[in-house]
Amino acid sequence: MEKETMFSNRLGKVYKHRSKQARRTNVSCYRIYDHDLPEFPFCIELYEDKLYLAEYLRRHGMTDEEHDAWLGGCLKIITEITGIAPENIYIRQRKRMSHRGDDQYEKMDTKQEFFTVSEQGLKFLVNLTDYLDTGLFLDHRITRQQVRESSEGKNVLNLFCYTGSFSVYAAAGGAKTVTSVDLSKTYLNWAEDNMVINLLKDKEKYRFVHADVKQYLKTLQPDSFDLVIMDPPTFSNSKRMKDFLDIQRDHVELLNDVLSAVTPGGTVYFSTNFTKFILDEPAIKATSIKDITRNTTPFDFEGKLKRWCYKIIK
Repeated sequence: MEKETMFSNRLGKVYKHRSKQARRTNVSCYRIYDHDLPEFPFCIELYEDKLYLAEYLRRHGMTDEEHDAWLGGCLKIITEITGIAPENIYIRQRKRMSHRGDDQYEKMDTKQEFFTVSEQGLKFLVNLTDYLDTGLFLDHRITRQQVRESSEGKNVLNLFCYTGSFSVYAAAGGAKTVTSVDLSKTYLNWAEDNMVINLLKDKEKYRFVHADVKQYLKTLQPDSFDLVIMDPPTFSNSKRMKDFLDIQRDHVELLNDVLSAVTPGGTVYFSTNFTKFILDEPAIKATSIKDITRNTTPFDFEGKLKRWCYKIIK
């Protein structure tokens, strides 16, 4: 019971603090807790009136019955503190990973329970049951807004676009064109749906390209884009790729290929959630590289490095 009390006290403290910040800043989707206590290895995220609870798999030494009882006790605490009804809590088990690898495309279930959440006046489809991730990376909330504020009149390229949240922000910011590229047709369709529910339907302005980004970059003409967002997985060896991707090994080539397609003075937002990442700055053909990680970390990720983020000017 002593450990459960520790969990209750910790969760209560962070929930009170972050829910107050969320109300003050009009944020309705945010992370409450992320493995704050080793004995309670959860990621807990709030999506408006629903809660996503992911338990990181580890050797806990409990029988199935003991684990079920322990998890039930944790759920009771979570419900009491957040006020979220048990039927609105979505429980998942996942391996602790430092990156999004090829299994980012793996389907985990087939319930197809999509619902809409809002962020900064924009709408996004979220799925808390079927995929490894929910469809909206909460730690990119500030970066998305930066893209929105700098997109007006620009040709924007969103590489490894996933479900297209950056594309929605860019289009909402008045981008001249937005091109979204991903290897997964599932996520490209999801990205297009996200654009449609925000009434961004102009197929001449908003293009969706099914391609291996490494190969796609080799086909681009110089000075094609003014603003690029690139958030690649740390590692990917999909059968649909000609070569595997290792972001530490490949980031210089990727960034230089991107920069060759960017107009002079154009901007690249580059990020990676490989926590041991080291940027080879001298090898990148840019006029300016700025580490903006701390400036783009939302309040719900305070003190926890989830993703490096750089603003690169050609």
